[in-house]
Amino acid sequence: MVSDKNLILENQLSFIMYACSKETIKRYKSYLKKVDLTYTQYIAMLVLWNGDNITVNELGRKLYLDSGTITPLLKKLESKGLVERTRDISDERNVFVRVTPIGQQLKEKVRNIPENILEDTGIPMSEANDILVDLKSVLERVNQK
Repeated sequence: MVSDKNLILENQLSFIMYACSKETIKRYKSYLKKVDLTYTQYIAMLVLWNGDNITVNELGRKLYLDSGTITPLLKKLESKGLVERTRDISDERNVFVRVTPIGQQLKEKVRNIPENILEDTGIPMSEANDILVDLKSVLERVNQK
């Protein structure tokens, strides 16, 4: 027989990860509001700053977003002048995304946000690094099954 403690919300790994994510994103929002970005736009820019001129599909894979979400996201970033999309002339099915000079300038404005979040939460960098390693392992395992 399955123990009832398996059916307690606080004992659900998925719920704890969900709640941590939600509360962390809430903290990001206060910083990102100052630069007119949503959290999803911010993480898209993080990917692009570290791998400019990638395809829309590759960006979607890295962000775990489907095409129905990634296209409006990129349209919004493009309307803000942060990115440009161009079709691959050798294969028009591929669309590349690159950061504009305005998008590169934004990088400097958000550079300290991760450290500010850790400071706000009181989580030491060493502990944050350990948590990151553990969560990456969980994500890898979930993706393998």
